[in-house]
Amino acid sequence: MKKTVLLLVLSIALTGFAQESTRFRKIDSLLTYLNQNNRFMGQVSLREGDNVVFSKAYGLPNGRKELKPDGNSKYKIGSVTKTFTAVMILQLVEEKRLQLNTKLSKYYPQIPNADKITINDLLRHRSGIRDYVNADSTVVMNAKVTKKEMLARIASYPSEFEPDSKAAYSNSNYYLLGCILEDITKTEYKTNLKNRIANRLKLKNTYIVDKVEEQRGEVLSYVYKDDKWEVVPQWDMSLPFAAGAITSNANDLTAFLRAIFNGKLLKPESVDLMTQLKESYGIGLVTFPFGERKFFGHTGGIEGYKSVVGYYPQEKLGLSLIVNGDNYNRNDIVIGILSIYYKMPFPFPNLKTVKVDETLLKSYEGIYTSKEIPLKIHIKVDKGQLIAQAVGQGAFPLNAISDTQFVFDPAGLEMIFGTQTMLLKQGGMEIKFVKE
Repeated sequence: MKKTVLLLVLSIALTGFAQESTRFRKIDSLLTYLNQNNRFMGQVSLREGDNVVFSKAYGLPNGRKELKPDGNSKYKIGSVTKTFTAVMILQLVEEKRLQLNTKLSKYYPQIPNADKITINDLLRHRSGIRDYVNADSTVVMNAKVTKKEMLARIASYPSEFEPDSKAAYSNSNYYLLGCILEDITKTEYKTNLKNRIANRLKLKNTYIVDKVEEQRGEVLSYVYKDDKWEVVPQWDMSLPFAAGAITSNANDLTAFLRAIFNGKLLKPESVDLMTQLKESYGIGLVTFPFGERKFFGHTGGIEGYKSVVGYYPQEKLGLSLIVNGDNYNRNDIVIGILSIYYKMPFPFPNLKTVKVDETLLKSYEGIYTSKEIPLKIHIKVDKGQLIAQAVGQGAFPLNAISDTQFVFDPAGLEMIFGTQTMLLKQGGMEIKFVKE
């Protein structure tokens, strides 16, 4: 009898393992499919608790073998840097070397409204300080800039709103926080990063570099142009600094988020502060909904890189995606990965696309109604692409697969246009619409 039970348990265990393998193979198939069709290059990590359960990198489809990326390859992560900066600032608060209600004027009185702006306002993007990246056309991304020059530039901008009256994302907030970190510790930002986070968590792939060096396993970013991948020029990392200069990888990022929530970097009360949202912003964190689940994390973009890291505390699930070849919507890739992970239906996108004459596209514009369902759908053309929007819902782009057929793959939706008509197909249903 015991033998039978053991065999049964073994059978169940093997079945579960097979299902896990199938799930991760499908995620790999999706990313390989996008990669081989020149839609995506990058790296992904899925972590359950302390265990990485899926990790892989995808490089140039026809690139040199010796430069093929792997799980230890490094990428610039852009504004995900802000989460690292926020953690180090909160560590100073815990060490009683700084207070959240300390005024900016203690360190940089030359900044407009510095006597009203608190450290908490900077952390939560509630300062009213203009974003230096988008402030004017004089910002040169590939030119080295000193701390003194950057502080003078930020101080020259007029305040955009009264501090703590609302929230507006600004890289200037986190540049200033990085300066304050250096002022208090008398130590460079990159050394603080190493000592306060990377060494404590044994993150061997997280640091700051001036320029990408492929022999260190650092990966360049690319843009797809004229049917080929082209390298994106590098910025000088003195400009993004504490707002976006860190290089890391997907496994390190999921380990970092896990460490925030399991108490390895901060006390529970500090983590609670990070996750308290006010007008969408926490302290160094935002949220990403996926169905009923709410992931905490951050996104980033710099040069041709795009990154995202999220953590769902209830399931201790971490996900990070870093893109260094961006030719497909990053959010749609994340939706695909999570849909497959949670065993939800997810059809692979139809990557076929055709060029449709704009005059023909314009003929499809209008409001469509149906006798079958009480729903109006607005169709319009924007920059040579059809955009659809049902009343009360968000707009979404339609990909042309013929002169009359258009699809929105994330929703498994197809629209077929005729003369004053539109047939909508989704989930096995076919609904006829007529243009008003």
